[in-house]
Amino acid sequence: MEFEQSSKAEELTDLLLLECDQLKENMPCDFSGIALQKYGEMDVVWPYVSGNRNEKYKYITVRYGKGIAGKVISSGSSMTIASFPNDIIGKSTEYPIMLAEKIISAYACPLIWKGVPKGALLIGFRDPHTFNQDNYQKVKQTAEKVESLLASYYFGN
Repeated sequence: MEFEQSSKAEELTDLLLLECDQLKENMPCDFSGIALQKYGEMDVVWPYVSGNRNEKYKYITVRYGKGIAGKVISSGSSMTIASFPNDIIGKSTEYPIMLAEKIISAYACPLIWKGVPKGALLIGFRDPHTFNQDNYQKVKQTAEKVESLLASYYFGN
C-alpha cells in the first residue's frame, strides 16, 4: 500500500512538472509554477516549478491571502503583476516567489477543486512583459489540465 501511494505521488509529480515545463516552453516564459494550499491548513506552498534559478521555492510558505498565489486562491480570481514591485497590493516581502525568482511580470490563475480555489498556476518573466489574450488562454488551458490531474491524484476526486 505504501509503495502504491509513493508511486502515485511520483507519477503526479512527473505529470505536473511536465505541464509546467510545457507551459514554460509554449509561452515562452522564464518561470512556471503551481502553488497549492496545504491540505486542511491555510498555508500555501510551491511544490511544482519549472525555470527556477535556485531552490528557495522549496522553503516558501505564505499565508492564505498573501502573495500572488495566496491572493489568487483567496479571491478565486486571476491576477496580473505587470511591473513588480511597482504595481502590487501590500509589501514586496509578501511576494516571496517573485523575490526569490527575480520575477518582474507575472500572471496567475486559480486552480479549482469542487468549486473552491485550492491552488494557483503562475507564469513569470524576469523582464517586463505585456500579457495578451493568447497568454491568458494558454495558462487557463494548462490550469484545466492541472485541475484534472490534481482531482485524480492529489485530492482523490
